[in-house]
Amino acid sequence: MRPISILVADDEVEIAELISIHLEKEGYQVIKAYDGQEAMKVIQSQRIDLLIMDIMMPVMDGYEVTRQVREQFNMPIIFLSAKTSDFDKVHGLVIGADDYMTKPFTPIELVARVNAQLRRFMKLNQPMLEQTAALEFGGLVISADERTVTLYGKNIIVTPKEFDILYLMASHPKKVFSVENIFEQVWGEAYFQGSNTVMVHIRTLRKKLEEDKRKDKWIKTVWGVGYSFNG
Repeated sequence: MRPISILVADDEVEIAELISIHLEKEGYQVIKAYDGQEAMKVIQSQRIDLLIMDIMMPVMDGYEVTRQVREQFNMPIIFLSAKTSDFDKVHGLVIGADDYMTKPFTPIELVARVNAQLRRFMKLNQPMLEQTAALEFGGLVISADERTVTLYGKNIIVTPKEFDILYLMASHPKKVFSVENIFEQVWGEAYFQGSNTVMVHIRTLRKKLEEDKRKDKWIKTVWGVGYSFNG
């Protein structure tokens, strides 16, 4: 069986080495990169199963790497950053990261989050990859096997979490999903009060689906309850 390959991208060499030591003890194959451009070259040339990345890196920052990765690849991304504000965390999640840890960090917690992300990725994404039927609603096509979304022939770039939310709701048109239910099914963990992660992802999805130009919205808000897909 091919070992699970993890890319660690951080311009602080000591941190990259520390993370590598602990991940290799878990049996993972670790590749290191020290700037964003180098990280992209590794991703484009090798099979990477999970990416751990700093935000503030030379040549290309972590945000830009995430944007480019999400246009071409599907893998969990964990941000590991000294940026601690709520805005930075939400922004990182919205553009495509699956988790966000702040420095300083404990290696044992990072390893636990890596293990959790890989479990969720295999559990939540693999069944979708095995399906072949595309969901079609007028000009909107959601392909499960390719994990792509097209709107009137135009490819819409969505993050893995945005795709999972859209596919979940579009698979059950008119069914109302609560925020808690969406979070638990897509993120694979218990919902915690006060989290606006689902609402942020829904808002971004609506923008990408050009709902501001449509009279009839794809995603309908059911006030006080949740959301439904208006297919």
